[in-house]
Amino acid sequence: MTSIGVAILGRLPAIPVAGLGVGLGMGLLLAGSGALAASEPLKPFTVVEGYTVPDPLTETPGNPEHGRKWVINRKLGNCLSCHEMPIPEEQFHGQTGPALYGVADVYDEGELRLRLVDPKALNPYSMMPSFYKVDGLHRVRRGFEGKPILTAQQVEDVIAYLMTLRDTSKRQ
Repeated sequence: MTSIGVAILGRLPAIPVAGLGVGLGMGLLLAGSGALAASEPLKPFTVVEGYTVPDPLTETPGNPEHGRKWVINRKLGNCLSCHEMPIPEEQFHGQTGPALYGVADVYDEGELRLRLVDPKALNPYSMMPSFYKVDGLHRVRRGFEGKPILTAQQVEDVIAYLMTLRDTSKRQ
């Protein structure tokens, strides 16, 4: 497998944060997810100033309706296992991660993109898995090695959905 580091630009020295190779839950790396992205080369991304990936991973804009499906899907994004979200028809929202009501009022697309593709670039102790990274991971379940959790398009779809979540006063 080929690995190419992606640099962090700005205040921090350049360090590798995303591996590229053939082959993308909170808590663990969705060991029981059963659904992984198809084998395709990962798109390179650059972390700017240590907190954002400003450039989309795809030329096709994210679709918020698709993104909502990915965050609900307990065999794919599984966001509800750790996050409360304004999706009342789904039961058992987790409370390990922050509630995502009003997340678009707090973060822009680039900041959310980094949190999805490689949250450990922001916080090395984060329990949130990297949804679009395959190198440098630990305790990956057999059969899941070298495979991203989400495709580049799915990442962009999830971001498009999260950008619809405004107004923290709606938190239940």
